[in-house]
Amino acid sequence: MTDIVDWDLAVATGVRLAPRGPDVTEDDVDRAVRQLRRASERAVQPVADVTGLEAPFDEHRAVVVGRPEWLRSNVAQFRVAVEPIAEELRDPDGSSLGRAIGSRVTALQMGGVLSWLSGKVLGQYEAFGEHGRLLLVAPNIVHAERQLDVDPTDFRLWVCLHEETHRVQFGAVPWLSAHFTAEVHEYLTASESDVGEAISRALARVRRRTLGDAGLLDLVQTDQQREVLDRLTALMSLLEGHADVVMDAVGPQVVPTVDVIRGRFDQRRRQSGTLDGALKRLLGLDAKLRQYTEGAAFVRGVLDRVGMSGFNAVWTSPDTLPRLAELSDPHAWVRRVHA
Repeated sequence: MTDIVDWDLAVATGVRLAPRGPDVTEDDVDRAVRQLRRASERAVQPVADVTGLEAPFDEHRAVVVGRPEWLRSNVAQFRVAVEPIAEELRDPDGSSLGRAIGSRVTALQMGGVLSWLSGKVLGQYEAFGEHGRLLLVAPNIVHAERQLDVDPTDFRLWVCLHEETHRVQFGAVPWLSAHFTAEVHEYLTASESDVGEAISRALARVRRRTLGDAGLLDLVQTDQQREVLDRLTALMSLLEGHADVVMDAVGPQVVPTVDVIRGRFDQRRRQSGTLDGALKRLLGLDAKLRQYTEGAAFVRGVLDRVGMSGFNAVWTSPDTLPRLAELSDPHAWVRRVHA
């Protein structure tokens, strides 16, 4: 039986297309790896102090990787995510040849997107599966700190604070990983059975100039998928916004140049006049990045009203997660959850 994705081809495509890292010596690489490992350990206690959440330290596994390793991890994560519903996603009426071609086309698309992302992501927590790892992408961190012209030691710890927060979110909230996986499964199984019809509808909307702020990915979604995507967007906004607030809340006693780093990092994030900016807009990813900013504003708004202990009610169950509309109205979440 042919898989819905040729996973080996996805890896091979992504690794082949992944951009080269910054020019560094072997000593630079060794120094960066050692510092990132130490920084990931140093980040554990400050994150616990700020969040009031604790994840078992024996599950703390930060791994410093390069772009190919990050890419392989993400293909493996995709595979774990879709494996339980792979049979449902296969076309029962399709020929073996058709399935094989489709799996290769999907693999090429996946490899292409991941190769581009492999040069952007600073770190990531593996949310799918039972034993998540914290990945720190060394070449991207080194490239970013050089581009921003910030103190490398401070920047590396600052990044680790953000990623450690993600580890704590999933490690301290036992239902979160399963809920996230279930939402992704529902999104995938709600796809259009007739892909040709979905593409035709998308092209018709483009011809009618009704694209608006939507990305191409939004145009081929069913109504059910849009509902799931709203929930996923709200969840991702919460996770990213929470991590952003925590990484800044530790203050200059932990990261002396935190204000300089945040100012320059945000300035770079706002820049959209590049090819990368155009690609993000085309895929609709810039809208998702705006949601991350709203996520941080939501977290700060809730903290202003009920403090960290009140905010942590968000981790009680899926029902207490913020809804998309509540991201811009933290008081509405407080009224609903703390009524």
